[in-house]
Amino acid sequence: MAETNSGRLSPIQFEAAPLRAKIIESMRRAIERGQLQPGERLVEKDLCEQLGVSRTSLREALRELEAEGVVAQLGARGLTVVKISRRDAENIYRIRADIEALVFEQFLDAADGKALSEAETLCDDIIAAYKSGDFVAIVDAKRALYDFICDCADNRIARELLGRLTLRTAQLRSRSVVRKERQSQSIEEIAALKTALLARDVDAVRTAARAHVDNAARSALGFAE
Repeated sequence: MAETNSGRLSPIQFEAAPLRAKIIESMRRAIERGQLQPGERLVEKDLCEQLGVSRTSLREALRELEAEGVVAQLGARGLTVVKISRRDAENIYRIRADIEALVFEQFLDAADGKALSEAETLCDDIIAAYKSGDFVAIVDAKRALYDFICDCADNRIARELLGRLTLRTAQLRSRSVVRKERQSQSIEEIAALKTALLARDVDAVRTAARAHVDNAARSALGFAE
């Protein structure tokens, strides 16, 4: 279920998937979209009310997010969203560049015509989102493409790692992506990535994937402490 961008989290729908996993996903989305900010104190009572879950279920989810380094205990403030250091951010972007180059190569090895057509559509969705300037739309469109690419590449590990790494830099990404200069640059990068995919050019697709991450790093690291 999608969250709004109002600063509140949407209630969890009680379905077959484990509740803890749904809470974790909702929290990740809220951090990724900037609804929960770095350094912000996580008040269990408020989160339980917004998500419509018990404190026990919430605490189980928060423990997992704490183990991932996404949230942490910060003295008397209690549990907060972690602020990333510049060095950690630099390392994350370097790792992401390698993983994304790999997974796009694996995608081309596995992709049929239908998969390429879907990738083209998802790239166009990202470009449209960048043109709209809507941060949430950009985040969601990019997640859709990378999840699809990883699934087609049959690389579940890459999908999990990219999700966690991207989340750790969400605070920088939210400030970088909204810059008009970065949006224009990103449109060119995604267009180049799409062209390389449709041409089934492995070297070009690896270059385009790395260039997108490298340029994102240069933009985002300007906001790192």
